[in-house]
Amino acid sequence: MDVLIISGLSGGGKSKAASYLEDMGFYIIDNMPAAMILKFAEFCTGASSRYDRVALVYDVRTGSSPAELFDVLDQLKDMESSCRMLFLDASPETIIKRYKETRRRHPLSGRASSLEDAVRREREVMEPVRERADFVIDTSRLSTAKLRGELLRLFGNAEENGGMAVSVTSFGFKYGLPMEADLVLDVRFMPNPFYIEELRPKTGLDIEVSEYVFGFQQTKGYLKRLEDLMTYTLPLYAEEGKAVLVIAVGCTGGHHRSVAVTHALAELIRSQGYQVTENHRDISRGG
Repeated sequence: MDVLIISGLSGGGKSKAASYLEDMGFYIIDNMPAAMILKFAEFCTGASSRYDRVALVYDVRTGSSPAELFDVLDQLKDMESSCRMLFLDASPETIIKRYKETRRRHPLSGRASSLEDAVRREREVMEPVRERADFVIDTSRLSTAKLRGELLRLFGNAEENGGMAVSVTSFGFKYGLPMEADLVLDVRFMPNPFYIEELRPKTGLDIEVSEYVFGFQQTKGYLKRLEDLMTYTLPLYAEEGKAVLVIAVGCTGGHHRSVAVTHALAELIRSQGYQVTENHRDISRGG
């Protein structure tokens, strides 16, 4: 069983982190006292695979002392569970700004003379937890996308290549650009099978059309350069926290060249370990 304790300062980004981790397959429980963590872990050990990856949010609201939490962590490790702790931090200025923007009350505001004092007090209480954490992420200058990307890097499944899915779709420029496209590739420079009578009624999914399109050096050279582009840029999109990247490949009508290149590009990206869907928007339209 994989247990992740999510801790950190109020306003540091724990809620967003929990949401992203839930998307990654973690079962999330918020505001769990340290004394209950061990009992829940024992329950999960004998339960279904639904609880194979569990993330428990621990913060100053629980009322538990750091010493209680540390004792639980030691016991979890004795149970041969994979137990790690993530701490979400941020500068006092950033936390104060976030609270002012959301107009929420700080958990320690009832015991402090000001918001600044509450932030200072919480930092003092949570400092031992920060020092014990396996991972510390300072969210002061992180966008939500960057935070998601960092969580994917630390806790995502390697076989999913950062959790990003790639959609490759062919289209015809005569019917307009796909609105959802992140990257648009124009392959109208390639020799057009439309002008070959026996190829005209076929599509880029037919072997005869594909062999014609890729029978030219400029097409082979273009695909090789696309491979270099994908190898360089896809990890950067995943690191940025992109969930789905849509690549649109266009020719004039969306029947021949764009379809053949889309199919080849989808296979290329799949070979790099990404989840890929292949679509052909205009393949069934008239010429």
